[in-house]
Amino acid sequence: MDNFELQEELQAIQDVDHYSFDNESDLSSADARDINHLLESAVDALAHSSDNITDPAVFDAYRSLLKHAAALQGSHMIKILDSISSAYHSQLESTVRDIDEEEQQTFMVHKAPLEMYAFLLNWFVSAAEKVKTSGEDDAPALAPKARRGRGGKAAASRAAARKPSEEWSWQDQIPPTLNLVSKVLRMKTQRIWQTSAERETFINCVVRPVYHITENEQYMKSADIRRGVYKAICLAVKHQGHALAAQISIMQSLQYYEHLSEPMAECLNILAREFDHAQLGDEILREIAGKTFSAQDTKGPRAFSRFLVRYAELAPRQVLKQLSLLLAHLDSESYPMRMALVEVIGAIIRELAESPENDGLDGPGPGVDKAKQLKQINGLYDLLLERTLDLSSYVRVKVLSTLAKLCDGTAKFPQQRLAMTRAAVDALEDKASGVRKAAVSLLVRLILTHPYGVYGGFLSETEWKERYEQESAILAKMEGEVGKAVEREDGEDGSQAGDEDEEDEGVGEDEDEDMDGEDGGRKKRKKKRRNDDEMEVDDEGEEEDVGEDEDARMSDGSSAPKPRRGKTKTKKKRKSELDLAALTNEAAALGALNENQHLEAKLKKKFCLDALEFIRTVEEGMKTVQKLLASTNKLEVLEAMEFFRVTYEYKFDAAEAGIKKMLHLIWSKDNNATSEDGRELKSVRSRLLECYRTMYFEPVMNLEPKAQVNRIAKNMIEMTYNATLAELTSLEEMMRQLMEEGHIHEDVVNKLWQVYSSERPLPRMQRRGAVIILGMLALAKRSVVADRVETLVKVGLGDRGKTDLTLARYTCVALQRLNGSVKKVKGSLLDKTLRIDMDNPLFRKLQDAIERPCRTKEWFPMAEQAINTVYALGERPDILCGNLIKNLTKRVFGKKPTVSPSQSETQIDKEKDPDAMDEDDEREKVDSDASQQPPASPTKPSQGGGIKDAGDAFELSQLLFVVGHVAIKQIVFLELVEREWKRQKHEKELAAKIGGASTADKSKEQEELDQVAGNAEDEIGERIAAMREQELLYGSQSLLATFGPMLVHICGSPHKFKNRTLRMAATLAFSKFLCVSSAFCEQNHRLLFKILETSKDPSIRSNIVIALGDVAVSFSSIIDESNDELYKGLRDPDMVVKKNTLMVLTHLILNGMVKVKGQMGEMAKCVEDEDERISDLAKLFFAELSTKDNAIYNNLPDVISHLSVGAHAIDEEAFQSTMKYIFTFIEKEKQAENIVEKLCQRFRLSEDPRQWRDIAFCLSLLPFKSERSVKKLMEGLQYYRDKLHEEAVYARFQEILTKARSNKSANKPDAELNEFEAMLEENRRQGAEDQDFEKSVQGRKAIAKKRATRRTATRKKPAARHDGGESD
Repeated sequence: MDNFELQEELQAIQDVDHYSFDNESDLSSADARDINHLLESAVDALAHSSDNITDPAVFDAYRSLLKHAAALQGSHMIKILDSISSAYHSQLESTVRDIDEEEQQTFMVHKAPLEMYAFLLNWFVSAAEKVKTSGEDDAPALAPKARRGRGGKAAASRAAARKPSEEWSWQDQIPPTLNLVSKVLRMKTQRIWQTSAERETFINCVVRPVYHITENEQYMKSADIRRGVYKAICLAVKHQGHALAAQISIMQSLQYYEHLSEPMAECLNILAREFDHAQLGDEILREIAGKTFSAQDTKGPRAFSRFLVRYAELAPRQVLKQLSLLLAHLDSESYPMRMALVEVIGAIIRELAESPENDGLDGPGPGVDKAKQLKQINGLYDLLLERTLDLSSYVRVKVLSTLAKLCDGTAKFPQQRLAMTRAAVDALEDKASGVRKAAVSLLVRLILTHPYGVYGGFLSETEWKERYEQESAILAKMEGEVGKAVEREDGEDGSQAGDEDEEDEGVGEDEDEDMDGEDGGRKKRKKKRRNDDEMEVDDEGEEEDVGEDEDARMSDGSSAPKPRRGKTKTKKKRKSELDLAALTNEAAALGALNENQHLEAKLKKKFCLDALEFIRTVEEGMKTVQKLLASTNKLEVLEAMEFFRVTYEYKFDAAEAGIKKMLHLIWSKDNNATSEDGRELKSVRSRLLECYRTMYFEPVMNLEPKAQVNRIAKNMIEMTYNATLAELTSLEEMMRQLMEEGHIHEDVVNKLWQVYSSERPLPRMQRRGAVIILGMLALAKRSVVADRVETLVKVGLGDRGKTDLTLARYTCVALQRLNGSVKKVKGSLLDKTLRIDMDNPLFRKLQDAIERPCRTKEWFPMAEQAINTVYALGERPDILCGNLIKNLTKRVFGKKPTVSPSQSETQIDKEKDPDAMDEDDEREKVDSDASQQPPASPTKPSQGGGIKDAGDAFELSQLLFVVGHVAIKQIVFLELVEREWKRQKHEKELAAKIGGASTADKSKEQEELDQVAGNAEDEIGERIAAMREQELLYGSQSLLATFGPMLVHICGSPHKFKNRTLRMAATLAFSKFLCVSSAFCEQNHRLLFKILETSKDPSIRSNIVIALGDVAVSFSSIIDESNDELYKGLRDPDMVVKKNTLMVLTHLILNGMVKVKGQMGEMAKCVEDEDERISDLAKLFFAELSTKDNAIYNNLPDVISHLSVGAHAIDEEAFQSTMKYIFTFIEKEKQAENIVEKLCQRFRLSEDPRQWRDIAFCLSLLPFKSERSVKKLMEGLQYYRDKLHEEAVYARFQEILTKARSNKSANKPDAELNEFEAMLEENRRQGAEDQDFEKSVQGRKAIAKKRATRRTATRKKPAARHDGGESD
């Protein structure tokens, strides 16, 4: 076949349907026998001789089969491929033999057959995918692998012939096909195809199937196929001059096939490494560097960026050569390219830092190279750090994660690490949560890989300060000595050998001392390393790294460890060489020695300074990371927790605060694990428990079991030290969960009991901590306390409890746990609480503890918990409390011993000083803290109504406190009684139903119950309510009834009862009484508001605010009338009162207990409060309120009015930031439309420019997503057209226009918006003119007025003269 032109044929098959040839057989309608016959004849011809391909009949048979490949079965395709491959291979081998023999006539014969085979194989690869597997609808790319292996083609072909339905899988045939292509590409083609055009056409035809295979993502997942592809392309580029064509193909692949980014990078790496041809990679990098990517293009940049990153990982040196060109992409509009460059720079830094060239610094050459390399690294780090300010948060995240990876390198680069730490701390304030999370991760990596591990690896600022001061002192001392030595050396000559010897000895002594000190320090460090198994830090390796890093910064080139070796050698030399010849050279040796010592001391000082800077920078960031613990982003919270865990382990001084703040995450509602980057992440709560277990509860290596238990118990107790109430509440929940999950061993509980009951004099905090923790553990396991009640009573309510009332208080809390922690289900009548008979000695002890004479304020919380314990455990707590109140009343109002004259004087003095009692309290506290028995006498007289009727104010305070608390606990007890009655009645009815018991069988007890409770449950409820309402405070038999009028009298007469403690106790008791009876509340609640208004004591005001919340819950209808009074607390000057008011109102409003009547503005003011806690609480309130239907929308007009005009108005800046926050909750489009209409109408009624600006600002905060919103705004033009001359108002409307235009909805009213803009501009101009005109009119009026005034004055003067003349 002489007329075969490869180039023409290749172009022709681009359109297969119109491709025609001489001996074409139409197989689309042929049956299987015809196809088999045609195929068999062609296969036999090639099997006979591979040269037969030039026979037109054979060649056209193959062309016919390939043209109609869609009509063929898999078995046919296998035969075609086997036939072509075998013949092609045979032809190739004979060609190679002939070329080796160098007979041109012989090997030129092979040109046409080789082209034909290349053409057929190329066509086969594209046709193969058209053939379906029998009974399959999917493309063969997804077909299961064929059962036949590679090799044994003929046997497989025969098997296929026998089983025509055998599955056909092209994917399995690809590796052998690629192998064949590689063999072809090894041939010396330039001998056969002597013109470059012909040769290029042939090579392109051979390689084109390879590129076709790469386009299928499924194929490229196979390692065998990838290897074959790489090999074929590399051979074509290396031996066949295919570089330019390959460059074009690779660039197109990157442009159109995203999955080829990484494979192409791997291919270029193999080409450079195994085939020694790096030029193609360089050319492609240069071409990529010259491309520009727009921000809108997403696909292209992503593919090229992945290619660059992969290539930089595999061949960083290659990329480094072209980096200067690639850096242009750091300013690319497309953020994926900027991200890629960041990763590329990271890979290059890693390569430069870890290259083996860094180690050899023997000759001047390598030293120069290292300096150059360090300069390069510094420059690259600077580029990375600049990118931390990139506009895209994705790029910023990538920079931080790249820096985190660089931390793991062996070279530490301390100066760069400090810059990275600073950048990470700054990034903690970033607005994107992903960036903040990455910044925290970077800080964690920086701490874990820090280079300051020489002294044990811990990073306590206090310890490093001490080290720095020591090193500074050593350096200062050394610099002083070196100065003296230099002076001496200058004054020496040859005759002063003796003096020199003495000086040398002196220096030697100093040197010996230094060495001893240093060696001693080193020994200590080694010993510490052996003992300290908590931290797995390779100190020696770190020390060497430090030396290298100091090299990087010190131009001298000497590292810290080297002088040590030098010093030791010199020292040995001094001791061994004692002859006179050595002594003459000693001055020079000492000079060098001193220089080495001096350099080492300087380096040590710098080292300590760097460590301190690192520690301080990290601690500066800790405050921000604490805030991140409250983030709504779960991944961020988990990262922040990990940060505090690591800082705690490395002993940062400021880590403790973060660890305590972490504790509150125990209340996190999130219990679901999430995954990130393929990693499974725990829920916040389970991660918190894990962190605390790791830090406090897990055993430490090489510790005895007893020491382990002691350590864990100590950790648990120390958690209670200086803990706030909130921290203790969270700690309680955590301890409960840990105990439930079985993480706290029985031995630890026993140790806590041992600490609590120890006879040895322990610190008070320790004993208190033990009982607090035991009480917490008892929540999960009652037996913790139930088995040791006697111990609690003996210690906490015995002698130790008498001297330490706080211990007694927490003992009472622990005793309350005897009831367990079963939560009551609403509506359930079940009561699983344990009740103890009142004869139990426990109650006697509790009563004694309360009645024992005492004059310290610690008594009040102790008495509260003691009463709580009585009501929690007692069968009839009212009996005990009745006796208690009687006894205390006798003590207060009973007859006192006769007052001596001296005591009388003291009493008069005390009356002059109403707060003298507080001094008593302080003195008592000191005595108490000194573990002494309180010397106070119960009969000591003090504040009272007068000398004749003198009483003890402190004792009266105690009585009133108990009375108030008993009143409130009695209500709770009555509710329990009601539930118990209902339960008994319910059981009786159930028994009657089951047993069919008749009324005649009723027991006497049941009859009594019927009489008390009535027949209906409602009657029980009514009876209890009547007791509470009428009997507790008004009943003739009620003990509390006596104290109601007394409390009203004391609270209403502050001029008579001036003692602060008494006033506080009375107000608290009075507040509790108000919660008991609605009648009492109705009569006296105004007094509470009056005290709130007039009291100068913030503690009293704070208590009243909390009490009002409780009263509002009990009797909302009464408090509703005085609703406004509640909000006054939000304007209180005291922050605690303000915070408590906000919390109470939040609770009442969100639970619907009070109606909001236009006071929401006061709550909104708190959003911008200067106190961060109040601001956060207010924001939380509005966030929760937004979940209620339309609550914010309904109150929005009132809020705007309240904050914009009138007495309550706030300044404009605060108004804007407050409204910006509140408007974020207006999300419904319908709401936004209505607000537009309402705000536009407000313009009509307002005259104040400030109000115009505020309304316009509020309008600009709305989204204007819908056409209707814009329409409403246009319709309202008549209301604000005359206000547009105000610049700020006009600017806001321009913002609204921009927002409306940026809306991407299909029916955006562009024409109307343009018209509206023109109208706004026209009205603004007209308004400005009117304003100018009005000003000029006002000016003229003023001038006319002045003239009129002058005329009047001039007329009056002559008249006055005339009158004077007449009088004369």
